[in-house]
Amino acid sequence: MRTERSLTRLDRLFARLDREPERPAHLDEPRMSPHRVVLLSATLAFYAAIVVAVVTTSWLVRFDWQVMFFRPYQQWPEIHGFLDYWVVLGQRGPTAVMVAAWLGWRSWRQHTLRPLLMFGAALLLLNATVGAAKIGMGRLGPHYATVIGSNEMGQGGDIFPSGHTANAVVTWGILAYLASTPRTRRYLSALSAVVSLSVGLTTVYLGTHWLSDVLLGWAAGLLVLLALPWVEPLITVVETWILGARDAWRRRGGAPVPVSTAPATLLPQRSAAGPRDEQPPAREPVAAARSRTPAYLAPGPHTARCERTPVTPQGTRRPPHPERVRGTSARPLAGG
Repeated sequence: MRTERSLTRLDRLFARLDREPERPAHLDEPRMSPHRVVLLSATLAFYAAIVVAVVTTSWLVRFDWQVMFFRPYQQWPEIHGFLDYWVVLGQRGPTAVMVAAWLGWRSWRQHTLRPLLMFGAALLLLNATVGAAKIGMGRLGPHYATVIGSNEMGQGGDIFPSGHTANAVVTWGILAYLASTPRTRRYLSALSAVVSLSVGLTTVYLGTHWLSDVLLGWAAGLLVLLALPWVEPLITVVETWILGARDAWRRRGGAPVPVSTAPATLLPQRSAAGPRDEQPPAREPVAAARSRTPAYLAPGPHTARCERTPVTPQGTRRPPHPERVRGTSARPLAGG
């Protein structure tokens, strides 16, 4: 009798680490919807408004100076040590390694390069846009400010917008962008928003950024995430080219090209003569049965014991004796 074994926590872990037989078909790629276009336009307008407010030395610059003179790191020194480590979640090097490792495993498991390619494209857009803005505006940070009340623009600095904040928005937001289900996307969006907000405020607490730097960093990172659907067609072309080059290189080297290993469902073929001429499905070879996918990956249907056809041995071991009674001799009884 074949029974289902209960899956342990270790079995579920190995099932999660194993590769999928083929790329899942339900992974949808985000599109540039009208709602996304409106949000992108609003974020771009907010970005421009922050730049104009700082360039014209408006009330926002005065508020920057007030926060700087307040010196939050002196008001709450007990959390300084923790926030020194927390701000690392916005540094490009450590966060890029962690997220790239996770997305690399997803790419391997789902037989697609899209997660890694989208992450690389997002970082490229982030470096190009934020880096150009930093160099172009050249604003000095609070620790290097020269004139009280000045916007400190064009002084050769690289503080505006905040790179920590923009990097936190893009690095952790890309996980929500690449989520496979709407529920996971909502949870990861909320988590990335909390991390990016807290990282930005941490830089203000430490005195390394003006508050306006953080506001512009949030807008800059969000613009990169909202513009990613425009990059999707190019990512598809690049992925197709890379996989084609890989297959061509394997053919030249004599290595077999990998094919889909998804288990196929075998159905019995019926002949045209009718149900009387139907042939029973061929029994699966023993070698093929042993190479099936493990039970925790693709459990197949199992026939109940009561539904199985009983196997009767051919012939009997002894002739039938209907008159035989247990405990009596097999000799015929003599008549009286």
